[in-house]
Formats: sequence, C-alpha cells, structure tokens
Amino acid sequence: MTDAPLPAELLLDREASDDLRHELVSALEGLGVRTARVRRAVDQRGAADIPWIMLASLPLQAFLSGLGAEAVKDSYAAFKNVVRRSSGEADPAPPRPLVLQDRGSGLRVILEPGLPSEAYDELLRLDLTGFSEGPLHYDREQGRWRSELDEAAG
Repeated sequence: MTDAPLPAELLLDREASDDLRHELVSALEGLGVRTARVRRAVDQRGAADIPWIMLASLPLQAFLSGLGAEAVKDSYAAFKNVVRRSSGEADPAPPRPLVLQDRGSGLRVILEPGLPSEAYDELLRLDLTGFSEGPLHYDREQGRWRSELDEAAG
C-alpha cells in the first residue's frame, strides 16, 4: 500500500471473539494497517446506530486506494474472507456488519454480510470526496455504493 503503515483503531463489540480480533488485526496488518489500539465497546449504542461487530477508524481513502495495488491482492482476499465470516459471529443474532470509518471526516462504509465480489471491486474505485453524509451502503439492485442521506439532501 504505502511505505508507512496506516494507523487504525479498532472497536469490537463485546460479543466478538478473541479469535475474530486476532484475525481482523492480522488481515489489516497484511493490508499495511498498523492497529494502534483495539478496544471493546462498553456503552450501549443508540437505536439509530448500526449494530456492528467491528468498527475500524483509519484514513479511509488512503486505505481504499492502496487496496488496488497488485502487492496486496492476496491480503485483500484474506480481509474479505474475515469480513464474510465475522459477520455471522454472534449467533443466534442476525449477522452484523463491519464498519470502516474515516478518521478525518467520520464518513462510514458499511461492509454488510454477504456482499458480492463486485461490491468490493467497486469500493476500491470509490471516491469518498463525492459523499458528505453517510453511512455508505452497497445497493445490490443498482450495483453501486450510495448514501441515502446525501441523496435526500441533494
């Protein structure tokens, strides 16, 4: 990705296993991310919050831009596999997404369970400067990432 590792902080749901924590940290390190701190969520989130299993706060555009490099293709595949598996971590509760949050703007990208490969491919080409509100979700019918709040405001 880049010469210097990208800094990140991970916030895991209380129900996320230690194995999941290790897998996520390892997958992110393979993508050039240095996990500065891993914490467990202790407060209840509000009704409007997304019930995620993990929230990663990092320089998101730099992270996404670097994922397209040939050198990290295997690591990116490993990351996608961790996302897919971890989404169903908290049985019998419904599968929960992993969330990537831009450290600067706070914009969130929701990696929902069962995203098709094209969603990840599209994510690599996504220009986050085109969004001011979030969260961003992949619309399977339209085949694109979108923010309903941006669309409502525009």
